[in-house]
Amino acid sequence: MLVDNITLLIKAGNGGNGAATFLRNGQTAKGGPDGGNGGNGGNIYFQGSTNTSDLKQFRFQKKIRATDGVSGKRKKLFGKNAHHITIYVPIGTRITDMDSGSVIEVTDTTTPFLLAHGGSGGRGNDEFKSSTNQTPMYAEKGTLGEEKKLLLELRLIADIGLIGLPNAGKSSLLAVLTNATPKIGNYPFTTLEPNIGMLGKHPIADIPGLIEGASRGRGLGIAFLKHIEKTKILVHCIDSADENPQKAYDIVHQEFQQYSASLLNKPEIILFTKTDLATQEAIKKNKEILQNKGKKVLTCSIYDQESLDLLKQALENLL
Repeated sequence: MLVDNITLLIKAGNGGNGAATFLRNGQTAKGGPDGGNGGNGGNIYFQGSTNTSDLKQFRFQKKIRATDGVSGKRKKLFGKNAHHITIYVPIGTRITDMDSGSVIEVTDTTTPFLLAHGGSGGRGNDEFKSSTNQTPMYAEKGTLGEEKKLLLELRLIADIGLIGLPNAGKSSLLAVLTNATPKIGNYPFTTLEPNIGMLGKHPIADIPGLIEGASRGRGLGIAFLKHIEKTKILVHCIDSADENPQKAYDIVHQEFQQYSASLLNKPEIILFTKTDLATQEAIKKNKEILQNKGKKVLTCSIYDQESLDLLKQALENLL
């Protein structure tokens, strides 16, 4: 199961307390202050990684806590700083601070984001001695580390997105174009989560079928509309035997309009699939209906290599 939406509580480490001690040994009965400073608490960073594909690691781990700094010791010994934590998430993860509303997009594997700052270590009483106060009896406590509630949302980064109504042939097309092995069945909603394969060097995603009302929460589509936002090119798959291709096209685009109008501006190929199951007359008629959209209209069958090669070439040209 694809885990693409997680609420996570993170807590940076607290700073260690400073020590309020005085030098005492066999040679010194009443020495001066010698309390050391506390160590700093651990920070929490987030960073992109290609070694993870979803947010499954957080499914049963709802809170991540960094360690605290060590308290200071006598003999002016400073406490040890805590180790920082780096949490690796898939590229395409959006991190929202649920209190402040600030948003971070993880788009590469080299940029660490500091999300929770560890507390500072408190000063020991040795730091407070002065000419007017040679025996300070107090020390600072370490400050608390930041605590934040985060919403992690994964938006798959694919160059090409296969979209369309349920049972439009998207999964079968992905399987023959790439090395992906999606579940394929001759019934709606066979695809319950996005599948990704590689077309050459370009990631291509099979987005689960959209239905009318998806942007308002109907069917499976609402959970996956967000995955279309990151794609560069859309391939709108329509069954060649569909008796009303205009409606099939409009349903999906109306959901785009409701969800985010920016999706309508993406380069798009209209692709009539399953030509092996339709008559030439039906295919020609359907093509003519949608050619007035001003977009490239192609036809293909997973059993017709020539049509697949033409589709690949069209995608390469657009990319």
